Amino acid sequence: MPINAELHCHNSFSNFHVGDKEPPYDCNISIRDQLERSYNLGLNAIFVTNHNTLDGYHQLLEYKNDHEKFKNIDVFPAEEITIDNGAHVLAYGLYDEIPVGLSLDDVIDKVRDQGGVSSAPHPFSLLDALRDNAKKCDMVEVFNSNNIDILSNARATQFALDNDMIQVAGSDSHVISTLGRCVNVIDSENNLDDILQAMKKGKISISQTGYALQSETLDHLKYKINNSKDYLIDYISEHYPNSKWLLTLLLRIYDSNQNSHMWSLFYNIAIYLMRRISQKINFQNHDPGFMKDRNLATMFKMAL
Repeated sequence: MPINAELHCHNSFSNFHVGDKEPPYDCNISIRDQLERSYNLGLNAIFVTNHNTLDGYHQLLEYKNDHEKFKNIDVFPAEEITIDNGAHVLAYGLYDEIPVGLSLDDVIDKVRDQGGVSSAPHPFSLLDALRDNAKKCDMVEVFNSNNIDILSNARATQFALDNDMIQVAGSDSHVISTLGRCVNVIDSENNLDDILQAMKKGKISISQTGYALQSETLDHLKYKINNSKDYLIDYISEHYPNSKWLLTLLLRIYDSNQNSHMWSLFYNIAIYLMRRISQKINFQNHDPGFMKDRNLATMFKMAL
């Protein structure tokens, strides 16, 4: 019987594992809520892909096994690994964590040593992307719900077709309402070994996709900002000393009225600028290296 699976989602155990260049708080989805939504959506399987840890998988599996209601949902291990250049790799079917900071080749070797399957998540997003090196993975995520510039997904789809790669979709869920936004159907028995073999043979297809809504993206940002203020202030001081006064002022304004319509306006402006940058990087062959510096002035200049 075909398996409806969620291949890319996070829960609260992803916090403090994302990396030094990111706010420590990544996700506020609880174990219980993750299983409840999976149950309500009729998912058969869920891979927990927390950043650089297998924590969250073990806890989810234990909670599931203690509650008869969730007996028909299988929970499997996975990890979203940050490699040495800051890009991300998804690894399915691990029993040992793969540490952060290894090269892509080393990560893929370690995944294969464990009998797992590798996938390139958001391979043409503006940050954390493998880009052309995605061809080294077993699968490629051609649709990511958080690639709201849309062009990044379009580029990933074309790349997969050009390189005859196995295509999957990922919700990349960080808020509960986006869990199951993307669903993949796997032609397999619902056990880990069979699922991994089916992935390797391409017996997997995308059955559902959808983008994160503005409200969902803003909710995620609100969670990160509200819980990572000290980190953000230190980050601004280190990376944006010339703009510290402006960015600190915006944080204060945000604190005073987090529900202001002004933030929706900022969001729409940011999406417009992001699409301009994505167009230049993904379809006009501009070097994406400048994005790693996260220099606001350079990014704004590129968007014009």
